[in-house]
Amino acid sequence: MLENLFNENLFTGLFVFIISFLVVYVVVPNITSVIVRRRLNDIPDNRSSHETPTPTMAGFAFFFTLIFVLFFIQRFDSDQIGINIIAATSLIFMVALKDDLVSVKPRVKIIVELMAISMLLYSGSFNELNFHGFLGLYQLATPLSYSLIAAIIAIIIFISFGLIFFIDGNLWFYVLICIAFIGMLLAYLRYNLSNKRKIFMGDTGSLIVGFAIGICSIKFLTLEPSSLSSFSFLPENGLFLLLAILWIPIFDMIRVIYIRLKNKKSPFFPDQNHVHHVLINLGLRHHQVAIIIGVFNYLIMILIGILSIYLNYIQMLGVVIILFFSLMILFSNLKKKSLQNKV
Repeated sequence: MLENLFNENLFTGLFVFIISFLVVYVVVPNITSVIVRRRLNDIPDNRSSHETPTPTMAGFAFFFTLIFVLFFIQRFDSDQIGINIIAATSLIFMVALKDDLVSVKPRVKIIVELMAISMLLYSGSFNELNFHGFLGLYQLATPLSYSLIAAIIAIIIFISFGLIFFIDGNLWFYVLICIAFIGMLLAYLRYNLSNKRKIFMGDTGSLIVGFAIGICSIKFLTLEPSSLSSFSFLPENGLFLLLAILWIPIFDMIRVIYIRLKNKKSPFFPDQNHVHHVLINLGLRHHQVAIIIGVFNYLIMILIGILSIYLNYIQMLGVVIILFFSLMILFSNLKKKSLQNKV
């Protein structure tokens, strides 16, 4: 089976990667040029980790590339979900673009994200999730799954999902989606890590990337037990594998919301309590933080993946809780140390 996949689809996967990389690589400098000429740079404030006005909206290239790629891979779309992805992504793009230009309230963005997910769920292929016995649950109506991810973490996530869908053997459409975003993000990193040509993905990029990860997450939860038979972990632990893939964004979101509520502030209140803020305030450079977070997320995946082979879901739940609170304590101490460094 794998040999046939290589014979039939390797060229398509390589083509999608190259096209995605090249389109973003070519389009981003043009976006930067327009932003600089129109003076639409992101102006740093007290929350910013950059010190000079920097172009944003690199996500415009992501949106254009995604639509372009979907055209070429439509024959692989056995779920007939491509049009749903285009409609949902277009809605997200319009609101994100406005937010990059004039700002949009967080509640509005959440409503739009829910609408986009609803468009995705309109496809019959995502009508049921399967928890494979986790907490005694099997097939349920689809819940919402969405996160905003930095480029390095997103690349690791798309690689992980891409491998899972590839091993399944019947999900090449989703493999190609993952390959496309890996190509886009690698091209984006070329500019994001540059001192002279730096650009941020902005909400236009982060929301589109996050939505794509949401698509992969929901698709993962719709897989039948037979699709996961190639993996050694217990089927009931599939949800923990998904948690491991998305560990950093989920942990970061829960931690930040907890801190804001503890300080009697809105969960949407902007601050510098995110994981990357804490590490940067310790004196680390941006690329160092990106590598540390990426490696850490990968190690979490390995740890939970190995334990999921031997432990049942109740034991795994205990492991995850201990790991979560241990990291909460760790980052609380790191936050205190970063504040001391500022004094």
